[in-house]
Amino acid sequence: MKVSYRGAEGEFPPKLQEKLDAKFSKLSKLLERRGEKEAHVIITNERHLHKAEITIQFYDHQLVGIGADGDLFKAMSDAIEKLEKQAVKQRSKWREKKRRSDAPEPPAEPAAPAHTEAADSRRVFRINHHQQRKPMTLEEALLELESESGRDYLVYRDADRECVSVLVRRRDGHFDLIES
Repeated sequence: MKVSYRGAEGEFPPKLQEKLDAKFSKLSKLLERRGEKEAHVIITNERHLHKAEITIQFYDHQLVGIGADGDLFKAMSDAIEKLEKQAVKQRSKWREKKRRSDAPEPPAEPAAPAHTEAADSRRVFRINHHQQRKPMTLEEALLELESESGRDYLVYRDADRECVSVLVRRRDGHFDLIES
């Protein structure tokens, strides 16, 4: 991870720099999956208070950690800890979003025109829905479906419930009734 400092009055002592490098390397293990990241550190002093602001770009999000303390190392450590929490939260959101099993399916493409080769393998049969038929009971629909051995379903208007119903012949010989 590339770290650029701004506002630091001088170089950090070697021990302090080693500790900070170790913390930044831990943070880089969390963040760096695609390419090397850059961390921008801005250090300001107000009287006896050191403020450290660290900014990192991560998956179209800007992670910002701010720490303030009388000790510069403590302020930097607080800022890095806040960045780690944000990075863990963003990674878990990204993982949940990417690996969700109940993701919406893409919309189906519109049906191809009837003159294409793909449409020749499937046939669509139009049923004359303008034909006026009288409402039937379930028993009458069963009798009509059994008399027509070639059909597996029958759409009719139910006389008792005044709704459209579909009677479907199952493979085991029984029937399913679908009511709207």
